[in-house]
Amino acid sequence: MELLHEVLNRVVDVSILLFELVGVVVVILSGIRGTVSYLRRDPQTRLNLAKGLAMGLEFKLGSEILRTVVVRDFSEIFTVAGIIVLRAALTVLIHWEIKNEELAETQHPHQE
Repeated sequence: MELLHEVLNRVVDVSILLFELVGVVVVILSGIRGTVSYLRRDPQTRLNLAKGLAMGLEFKLGSEILRTVVVRDFSEIFTVAGIIVLRAALTVLIHWEIKNEELAETQHPHQE
């Protein structure tokens, strides 16, 4: 049983790092793409940046949810829960922004 517990902890730890890495890479690439798009004055810049940030946050949120598997005491539970709530709130706000941008785009398409 102890071996199984150790294997689970290792798998979760590696998965957390992988999700964190993917989330950070997605946010960085979205920021670079957003900067280039902004410099080109692309009207889709805000929408594309928001979608990229939302995707990065989803990976980061996934890593926090996995982190709950290996929590050892209540102080860690409260810390992880706080992080999950903050990241979930950011994700909701970004998705709301995406929806508003898409709605504005369909009502007032940019003409070039």
